[in-house]
Formats: sequence, structure tokens, C-alpha cells
Amino acid sequence: MKNRIKKILFYILITIMPVIICGYLYVNKIVENELLQQKNAAKWTGSIHQKQWDAFMNKTVTSLNILSISIETNKESMKNVEKMLRKVVNGEPAYGGLYLLDNTGNTIIGSANTYDHISINLNYASYIKEAIKTKDMVISNQQEILNNGQKVIGLAKPVIKDNGQLDFILVAYLRTDYLLNIMKIITPNDDIAIINANGEILLSMNDYISSQTNSISVPIDRLPWHIKVGIQDINKKQLIEKSLLFIIFCLMCAHLLYLLLQLYLFKKRSHLEKKQNEIQKLELVGNLAASSAHEIRNPLTGIKGLIQLLSEKYQSKEDQLYFSIIQTEITRINEIVSQFLILGKPTAQKKQTVDLQLIIHELKPLIISEGNLNNVECHFTIPEKKIPIVCTADQMKQVILNITKNAFEAMSSSGTLTFTIFEAAGKVTISIEDSGIGISPSQLKKLFQPFYTSKDTGTGLGLIVCKRIIQSFHGEIYISSKENIGTKVEIILPVAL
Repeated sequence: MKNRIKKILFYILITIMPVIICGYLYVNKIVENELLQQKNAAKWTGSIHQKQWDAFMNKTVTSLNILSISIETNKESMKNVEKMLRKVVNGEPAYGGLYLLDNTGNTIIGSANTYDHISINLNYASYIKEAIKTKDMVISNQQEILNNGQKVIGLAKPVIKDNGQLDFILVAYLRTDYLLNIMKIITPNDDIAIINANGEILLSMNDYISSQTNSISVPIDRLPWHIKVGIQDINKKQLIEKSLLFIIFCLMCAHLLYLLLQLYLFKKRSHLEKKQNEIQKLELVGNLAASSAHEIRNPLTGIKGLIQLLSEKYQSKEDQLYFSIIQTEITRINEIVSQFLILGKPTAQKKQTVDLQLIIHELKPLIISEGNLNNVECHFTIPEKKIPIVCTADQMKQVILNITKNAFEAMSSSGTLTFTIFEAAGKVTISIEDSGIGISPSQLKKLFQPFYTSKDTGTGLGLIVCKRIIQSFHGEIYISSKENIGTKVEIILPVAL
């Protein structure tokens, strides 16, 4: 039950939680990006309409300036001025009407036929009063509705005499429907409003924009107004589609990662179990050796003595051959029992600090002699200084002789054995390299397995005995090999302080 809960928690931790976190971060990111894009789009729209309004107001101001000059020139004949006003209105669709007021705000003439020169008082309009007061052009802050129902925005342009006194006021009504049509032509789908100086909506297109709506504002240069552009809502359908695709992709990646981790853990578990099995196997062999080695050796000693006596009694060549074979096999059994003892208790002998250089020099004649018998050339590179290590000298010699013996056996006819010692970073490395037949990768993996051997007469305990001895000296042993090139054995030991 506990293992099942652990597996479920591991699955949630590796797959579900990362997907939730990544999905949340991804959705937040794309929402931020979408909002930024919509905001930039709204700013761009606002800047386009700002330029359009600025251009329109510049054109209107220029037209009214020219018209005011013409009125000053023709003010003696108001009929001509009236005709001129009507002509301008008929030629410019932006105008809903043009009216000429005296300096007190009373209507003198206008472009609409309904006036018939009847004096109409417009001085109630605040923008008219402000234009009279400031002698500067003023635009209305509110929409007005003409008699024909047309919505307009008034614009008052003072006509000044040469002496600087106010002569007339030229009032132009700008058609709001015309202004809206221009705005719709430029950006038909955007939510836009023109806000006056009091924060009130003068014009709006598409959805109504309130002060609470998510929007951006762009000021109009020549007017105390600003353009308010609504920021479009995020496309939820597109957001959901993108999020689902990303979550599916994350789920696939998370499950792939989960499977890879499961595979890794399985291999690690298998390797650990295999290692534990090897340790248990060695412990079993060690326990067996410790309990039965002496019991095996005692009868072997008696058998060996009796065979010696029989060999003295029976002197025929055939008998002597049999006795020699028996003696050889008894010796072999003794060697196996000795290896069992080392496997069971590799640190039985007392360790002490010895000079590695001295050990090698003692073994050097034996190695060279063995090399001569096998037609192998031996090369030694040994430092002249002392190299102190903590070990058992006899066991260290056993390891080196065992490895060199394997090297000679790998070079059947001739070859080269290179023996190198070097010291670095508080450790000494003994490198024994041969030019023999090499070892295949599959065999290389099994070299330190108990009872594995590629020899016809091997026990499969030699290398593992060497490894146990080196590990008892707090060292490590590594073997690398290439087929038909040779094998290299490296023994790394700590240098005694």
C-alpha cells in the first residue's frame, strides 16, 4: 500500500504538478502578451485618429481664416457674404452650417434658408461668449441639434478688425455624422469615443465607452479633447486552443520524462540488486571459506603426504605421471582455498606503511624472467623517490603478480608489457598495460563477477580477489581494453602521509 501511494505521489510530482505550473505560467504569459498587443493596437489606432483629427482641424482653421478675410473684404454687402457662406457649406460636406454673428452674439446671416435674415440670438452658447471674451477661436464642448435634426459641434472664429477690435463672429457647425463616418472608414471595428474637456463623451462609435472601460487615451493637439480607444478583449477561444495544445504537449513531455525516470530508476535498482547479489555471493563464499578452509586443508595435507610416499614406492614412469598430476591438483585446491580465505577476510594480515617502489623492485626480476619465457619485452617507468602506501606487502605483491600473469597469458607468442607508476594529487597510480588480444566489451563487464573466467583452467576468483585486496587498502582498480590492441589495468592507491 505504501509503495502504491509513493508511486502515485511520484507520478503526480513528475507529470501533473509540472503541467499545472507550466500551464499556469504559459496562460499568464500569453494573456500578458495578448493584452500588450491589444494595448499597442489601441495606441496605434488612437495615433491614427489623432493625426486625422489634427489634419481636419488644421484644414478647418485654415478655411475659416480665409473665409474671415473674405468676410472683412465683403462686409458692406451681406448678401454676397451670405452667398459665400452657402457656397462654402455646399462645397464642404463637413459643415452643417455657417453663421455670421455680430460682436454681441446676435445672428446676422447664415447659410440655412430657414433663417430668412431673421435675427437669431446665439449668445446663450458658452463657447460664443468665450470667443467674444478671448477673441480667439473656441470649439463647443457639447453637441447641438439643428432645426433639421442634424447633430453638430459648434466652432466660433472671431473676425478681428485692423485695429484689433472684434467685428464679427463666424460660427461653423461641424457635422458629427461626417466626423464619425471618417473615423469608421479608418478603423471600422474599433471602439472609439471623443471626450471633451469635462470628461464627457461627444462622439462614439461601435460599443459605448465609459470611464470604467479598459482603454487608452490620446490627446488631440489643437483641441482640449482626447481620443479614447477601447482595448479589445482577448480572443478566449483562441486562448483556450493555444492553452490546450500547450498542456497536451506538456503532458506528453512530462510522461516521456516520467517513463525515462522510471527506466533510469529500474536500471539503477537492477544494478543495485545485482551488486547486492554479488556482495551476498562473496559473503557466502567468505563464510564458507572461513568455516571450512582449515577442514579442507587438513585432509589435503594427509593426502599429499601419502601421495609422496606412494610416489617413492612406485617408480614406474606411468605411476610417476599419475602422482605428479595428483600433486598438481592438490596444489591447485590449496590455492583456491587460499583465495577463498582472502575473499572471506581480505584484511586478515596486518597492514603497515611500505615503500611501493621497493615492492616493485623486488618483483621486477620475476616479471622480467616470466616475460623472457613468454617472449615479452618489459618496460618499467618507476619514480626514483619513495612512495609510501599503507598495505600488506605480500598481498600487494600477489595483486601485481596476478595481473602481470594475466597480461603474459594474453600475449601468446610475443608482445610488450609496460609497467608505469606515477603520483598525482595525493594518490599513486600503478598502470600495467599489455599488447595482447584484448577483451571484448561484453567480457569486460563480467571481469569482476565471482567465478567468471575466460580461461579453461581458471577459477574466476583471481581478479575479484585482487579487487578485494585493493579495496581493503582504500584503493580502486580499473580495467580498460580494446580487442586486438591490448588491455590496461590501473590500480589507484592513496599515498601515506
